[in-house]
Amino acid sequence: MNWSQSILKAIFLSISTFLFSQEHNLRNIQKLTFGGDNAEAYFSPDGKKLTMQITNPLIGAHCDQIYLLDLTKKNIGTKNLQLVSNGEGRTTCSFFMPDGKHILYASTFEANKECPAKPVPRADGKYLWPVYAEFDIYIADLTGKIVKKLTDSPGYDAEAVVSPDGKYIVFTSSRTADLELWRMDIDGKNLKQLTSGLGYDGGAFFSHDSKKLVFRSSRPKTAEAIKEYKDLLAQNLVAPTEMEIYTMNIDGSNLKQVTHLGKANWSPYFHPFDKKILFSSNHHSTRGYDFQIYSVDLDGNNLRQVTYESIFNAFPMFSPDGKKLVFASNRDGDKPNETNVFIADWVDADDAENVSEQNLKNHITYLASDDLQGRLAGSLGEKKAAEYIAKEFTKLKLKPFVGKDYIQPFEYSVKLNPHEDGSSVKINARNVLAYLDNKASKTIVIGAHYDHLGLNEHHNSTLMNSEGQIHNGADDNASGVSAVLELARQFSQNKTQEKANYVFALFSGEEDGLMGSKYMADHLPNGAKVDLMINLDMVGRLNKDKDLSVGGVGTSPIFPGYIHQYKPAGINLAIDSSGVGPSDHTSFYLKDIPVLFMFTGTHSDYHKPTDDTDKINFDGVRMITNYIFGLTNALSESEEIPFTKTKMSESKSVPKYKVTLGIMPSYADTKDGLHIDGVTDNRPGSNAGMMAGDVLTKIGKCEIKEVYSYMECLAKVNSGDELPVTVLRDGKEVILKVKF
Repeated sequence: MNWSQSILKAIFLSISTFLFSQEHNLRNIQKLTFGGDNAEAYFSPDGKKLTMQITNPLIGAHCDQIYLLDLTKKNIGTKNLQLVSNGEGRTTCSFFMPDGKHILYASTFEANKECPAKPVPRADGKYLWPVYAEFDIYIADLTGKIVKKLTDSPGYDAEAVVSPDGKYIVFTSSRTADLELWRMDIDGKNLKQLTSGLGYDGGAFFSHDSKKLVFRSSRPKTAEAIKEYKDLLAQNLVAPTEMEIYTMNIDGSNLKQVTHLGKANWSPYFHPFDKKILFSSNHHSTRGYDFQIYSVDLDGNNLRQVTYESIFNAFPMFSPDGKKLVFASNRDGDKPNETNVFIADWVDADDAENVSEQNLKNHITYLASDDLQGRLAGSLGEKKAAEYIAKEFTKLKLKPFVGKDYIQPFEYSVKLNPHEDGSSVKINARNVLAYLDNKASKTIVIGAHYDHLGLNEHHNSTLMNSEGQIHNGADDNASGVSAVLELARQFSQNKTQEKANYVFALFSGEEDGLMGSKYMADHLPNGAKVDLMINLDMVGRLNKDKDLSVGGVGTSPIFPGYIHQYKPAGINLAIDSSGVGPSDHTSFYLKDIPVLFMFTGTHSDYHKPTDDTDKINFDGVRMITNYIFGLTNALSESEEIPFTKTKMSESKSVPKYKVTLGIMPSYADTKDGLHIDGVTDNRPGSNAGMMAGDVLTKIGKCEIKEVYSYMECLAKVNSGDELPVTVLRDGKEVILKVKF
């Protein structure tokens, strides 16, 4: 097969592999409705039918009505929907009664047979839910005949569900001038108020053992939020933009808040074993509308994304036997924002594959502690760090990759004073390498450097006069090491034998010029072939916009689809195509190995003593670790990972330069100039007034588009030159005079 045929085949295979496959809990996804807005689908006790809420003028449902769908039919479609509400007013929140022959739902039909008006859009665009005071709860048979009215008090009564043991109904009511949860016997008697905290308590569901309830709650806290909630409720409205998930016993006791995620967390439902909860959330969203289904333990730990496709996924409900999940989604719609009901086989996740945020914290806290004195290559602190990493590999029962143990020693020299030939010192450093042998044809290296600057003995600090101060390097790069160690645990302790072997490589000497990764790449065991190298360097400072730089994307034609398809919800990717960059993946790219590089960006603590553990975004590290796990799993399934050279490496080598501006550049793939992430004190850039956030476009007359043209321009400057430097600041051009 020639090279071009190989590439095309790999691209085709990658497309067929990655589509929907990141939704590991869902298999055999089937679309059940076609057109309109279809949601809140719930199983009958025997699991053979669904009741759901539909608005679809094409079938006569001009506003929400309740329909029945028989799942035993073949080729299910719109023709199979059977109206079971009376077609009048607006209905909501249907649920099967224990006999499977009746449903309960709320309706406004007695107050007005027409559809009630929707809320008038607000000038500020804030999304509102109507809680119509005309809603009451009814029981109907499957022909649509109403057989009983369960509520008849002023205000909103809706969102009713039945306990699996058939004893109780729980619903939401505004009868106390607040939206609270209430319980009644299955026949409507013995009303009991369950919640009393100010806020919207609703969308409750029973655990499978009928002992607990899970629900959503808004619970406003500030005076401003309380006033807004009360003012809206007086108009029979709520703003469902800030809700968390709660549980409690069915008598209202033992109230616990499960999530603390912010934004809207809602439509919760218990996992069949009652130890987890599925719910919909937009907590991850930084740009626009985006709801995904997540699972979480009852104590709020082990948050895990379930859905990835489309911008809206909600209303998860399990079949009585726990084998099926039904949910609503915007995916696969004939029109934009169309919501349909889907059913899928449910596959429980392997708990060993859950990223442990506590493990990440433990690793970073130790590696970035003062006890390790900054982990300078060749130092006692570096040796302690290597011993810690090796101990973790031993716990996981991984094999050494080379030799009889995990340590790969190497030597190099570093010049302490670039202007003195006699200032070189020899460094005895060590890589720590472990191997997971899955008997596969592919091998993937997941790596990070564990060394840092020590007490600034090698003069790599960005803080002036910092010799003798400990540079702990929590972000750079205890964060990347923690992710690699957690990935080693996930891959080695799960129940799956992946279709790739894994090398978990922790390098030293990176801060002195990629020394450890270069040594490893130059000394692979005889016959060893590496198909992919993934490098994690500084992944601990995910910002509020959740911007993650991914380098090396151009080193294989199959990468672009994968990196977007498997990213966690809310993450915004900055793509860099080049295989060359200021970190260890470069050593492997230069051996014609495809590479990917994960990086959350530089910051004001970069290469300073202030890069400490308390500034790490641990949830961000968790998300990135989970991203790498899913991405690597998917790439291991591809038939091959072909290598392509990127433009940078084909045309030039990295230029040498005699001066520095003292700036921390962004390595994202930009075309409007070099984006500056940070400026070092008392260097030419800061002395001239350069600021973080500036976009560097010219040095003298030399134009700059990105980091590589910046290096070319800098290479033309001599020490002592004084030149105009052009930057964009807040969209305006500013010219600074820089003395190099």
